[in-house]
Amino acid sequence: MKVGFIGLGMMGRNAALNILRKGFDMVVYDVRSDAMKPLADRGANTAGSPAEVLDRVDVVVTMVFGPNEIEAVVRGQNGFLSTSCQGKYWIDLTTSSPHLMRSLGAEFAAAGGHPVDAPVTGSVDSAIRGDMIMFVGGEDHDIEHVRQVIEAMGEVRKVGRHGNGYVAKLVNNQLWKIHAAAIGEAMVAAKLAGLDPEVWWTAMKGGAADSFVMQHDVPSIFAGHYDPSFPLALCLKDLGLIEQLMNETGTRNELTRATHDRFKEAAARYGKEAGEMTVCKVIEDDAGVELRVSGDWIAPWEVEAPGE
Repeated sequence: MKVGFIGLGMMGRNAALNILRKGFDMVVYDVRSDAMKPLADRGANTAGSPAEVLDRVDVVVTMVFGPNEIEAVVRGQNGFLSTSCQGKYWIDLTTSSPHLMRSLGAEFAAAGGHPVDAPVTGSVDSAIRGDMIMFVGGEDHDIEHVRQVIEAMGEVRKVGRHGNGYVAKLVNNQLWKIHAAAIGEAMVAAKLAGLDPEVWWTAMKGGAADSFVMQHDVPSIFAGHYDPSFPLALCLKDLGLIEQLMNETGTRNELTRATHDRFKEAAARYGKEAGEMTVCKVIEDDAGVELRVSGDWIAPWEVEAPGE
């Protein structure tokens, strides 16, 4: 099975490298030609457009910024639909609109292709290690056909029909971002009340307050880098999609809107390329305290890939 990969940002590059490590022949493409070099250096072939990738492979994986970018990959001048999709399999890892992706998936299927959605949860260290959790939607026989490709990048968690993966990803990120914003308030209040941040963190883990954010992201606050591997620009894109989903379903979303406002405030203060956990720095700075803790806090992008 020959595999293509489109979208070689921080997450995509590492996901693609894990597919290469499993021995698949690979063709890659990114709008930034320099982003293809790390894959080409490892033996991947390069292409000049999404259509060229699709022409040269059996399965294509996409992981781009958001709805506009994935729509261009599929419907654009040199997108998938400009060439033959017959018998091709498309695995999409992008965080995007369920409505848009079901539409794109239907068009790809009508052209003879097999769409599978597999948005991911985790951080760049999960992408490096190849243990991302992947919300996989689609026809069972299509998923099984490409399972070995998906499992090269992470763990399959089936969520039903095509498009459900995007729903799962958005509500996953909804809870993630709400907790990220709330942790800043809790940490600062605890410190001002006399509780040392590292003692607070140790006490919170494993209890009712625990979460991925508590376990994984608090050290980026201690270290003071706030994890720039996932910038505020991505947080704002995701929160916009989450609010869109809430509005489409008629669901009350006061907490989501308040969280979105806090992330907008962080971006206005520190810039959209600042790390996601600067949403907590807003509370630190307003309170006039710092939550730095000395220690050997390994940044997510510094973990080692399997076998390296």
